[in-house]
Amino acid sequence: MSTMDRRHFIKVVAATSAAAATGLYQTQAHAAEFTLKFANNLPVSHPMNIRAKEMAQKIAEQSKGRIDFQIYPNNQLGSDSDMLSQIRSGAIDYFTLSPLILGTLVPAAQISGVGFAFKDYSQVWAAMDGDLGAHVRGQIAKTTVFAFDKIWENGYRQITTSSRPINSPTDLKGLKIRVPTSPLWTSMFRAFDSSPTSINFAEVYSALQTHIVEAQENPLALLTTAKLYEVQKYVSMTNHMWDGFWFLANKQKWDKLPKDLQEIVTANVNAAAMAQRDDVRKLNDGVMAELKQKGLVFNAPNNEQFRDKLRAAGFYAEWHKKFGDEAWAMLEKYTGKLA
Repeated sequence: MSTMDRRHFIKVVAATSAAAATGLYQTQAHAAEFTLKFANNLPVSHPMNIRAKEMAQKIAEQSKGRIDFQIYPNNQLGSDSDMLSQIRSGAIDYFTLSPLILGTLVPAAQISGVGFAFKDYSQVWAAMDGDLGAHVRGQIAKTTVFAFDKIWENGYRQITTSSRPINSPTDLKGLKIRVPTSPLWTSMFRAFDSSPTSINFAEVYSALQTHIVEAQENPLALLTTAKLYEVQKYVSMTNHMWDGFWFLANKQKWDKLPKDLQEIVTANVNAAAMAQRDDVRKLNDGVMAELKQKGLVFNAPNNEQFRDKLRAAGFYAEWHKKFGDEAWAMLEKYTGKLA
């Protein structure tokens, strides 16, 4: 991230700090015709919440005050599991969730997180804005929620530890690592003979601080925004999994919005997603030097050895069977042959 980008980022964060103290953004003071609640698990300083704040203001303006789009960041309304239940029931209107955690409700959603599948962003966005993303959204739509067209960015995930760098698959053996509540994550790290523990993101810092686990994995931006650098020492640039956030809506609540307001919300959600993708890429690209200054030690292992281990462990064959031939063929259309 350039000096100018970083200054702008800091100014926007500062401008929203008062609202963040209460955990609630409100776009207007007077009563609106529709009050919409959007919940997420990310700190207020993350690009998702910065872009969401801008999005909420545009929705209020373009709807001429008919919509009050309220944002509840940083697990204000509960853990990921809690909020997934709330979006399904209609207690909240919108929620952003990793495809892998969404996999507890919609198994097909996990396919974008298959370990060491996407080699670069050209493959990621081609897949998620193309046939693979459309397939997943179709499966999500069979539930009480649906996903907007453009998936938001989280980034390639890296492994951090307090004990040792990860240079090869053997370094993962016996590692006590936090993973989100997702069968695919657990399955992958078990294939490496690790000891994965599912913990909601709100509890990750304390779990690392108290050594319930010694490691975690997340994009670099979250090491900064969630201050995980305070409780970790080594960062291994494994790029083991790409992760994003589907912007979910409760169908029943959505259907209560007039069509013109639906169009306003849709246009702004998708536009914010595209801007946020670029923000996160810049942030992830720019934070390495900052994290090194904070004492983190980086290494970059060869990824092919990890793919070989997953092939040998039957990981790809197992998930090919679970996702089915059609979905797996869509994945490999973008990634190339995995197994």
